[in-house]
Amino acid sequence: MATITRKELVNKICEETQYRYKQWEVQCVIQKAVELITEAVGRGDSVVLRRFGVFSVKETKEKIGRNPKKPENSMVIPSRRVVKFKMGNKLREALSKPSK
Repeated sequence: MATITRKELVNKICEETQYRYKQWEVQCVIQKAVELITEAVGRGDSVVLRRFGVFSVKETKEKIGRNPKKPENSMVIPSRRVVKFKMGNKLREALSKPSK
């Protein structure tokens, strides 16, 4: 299993589009998409990318945390907002295929 970096993603898009777009143009589009998704999720909005997935914000509840070695010492873990990702159909199908 490999990791694809942003630069590799840019190169792959350029190759797949037969270099109709310059690398800096693709880089700008990817950067702007990441910024817009980050801003929307930061405001608490959901971002829906059809067939890929949905980024949404979920509020966790405040809870009591304990050290298993010293259970008498408990602390309150405050509530916080976390990003939740729900897979879309296309991504789910890609993951269900057997890996090579």
